[in-house]
This record gives sequence, C-alpha cells and structure tokens, in this order.
Amino acid sequence: MPEIGQIPIPKKLLVQGVRDMVRISDARISGTSYGALIVHAAPEAAVGGNLALVRTGDWIELDIDRRKLELKVTDQELKERRQHWQAPAPQDDRGYGLLFHERVLQANLGCDFDFLLPKALREELL
Repeated sequence: MPEIGQIPIPKKLLVQGVRDMVRISDARISGTSYGALIVHAAPEAAVGGNLALVRTGDWIELDIDRRKLELKVTDQELKERRQHWQAPAPQDDRGYGLLFHERVLQANLGCDFDFLLPKALREELL
C-alpha cells in the first residue's frame, strides 16, 4: 500500500480558516498524524471500490461508533457510475510491479500476495 494516507488540508480550505477535516483514503500512514483519518478503505479505488466513484458534492456518512462509512448516493447512481468507471492501467508491464498490481490482496484481506494464502482460504475469499 502506498504511504500517502496523511492527506493535508487543501490550501483553499486553510485560507478559509478550516483547521481540520475528515480524510478518507485507501492508502496507509505511519508515525503520528493529526485529525480524523479513515485509511485502509477497501476495496481500493484502483480496483473500482466505492472510493473511486465519489464525486464532488457527494455526501458521505461516517459513524465511528457503528464503524460505518457510507457513500450517500442511490444504488442506481452507483451502478451507473460503476459502468463508466475504467481501471487505471498498470504502471509496470513486467516484473515485481506488475506482479504486485495483479496479485496483492486488498487491505481488509491483509495486503499480501494472493498465492501465499492457504488454498482453502484463497478459494473462499477470491
């Protein structure tokens, strides 16, 4: 997972006096951070998870006590957005980069290579 989850507040909001905001990312962070961060969102945007379908102006409901994060658009709207979504092309056409792109599991499944899982678990999850 890229270590880019520590997303700064955009300058246009800082000049308006905003000093904190919730940030949602499918990346990871390390060390100390500040503010409300939701990281390791899965499935990732790069594979068509709902994070890839968010548009400016969408409402997102966050309920920390219930561990709920919901994009507040209709199922029909999500279906239409998903139909028009295109996966980004791999950055590598060979070697470790391509292997990583094609075979590493999502965060909720451990971010490990799929072929390292026991066969029974691999068949259940994939």
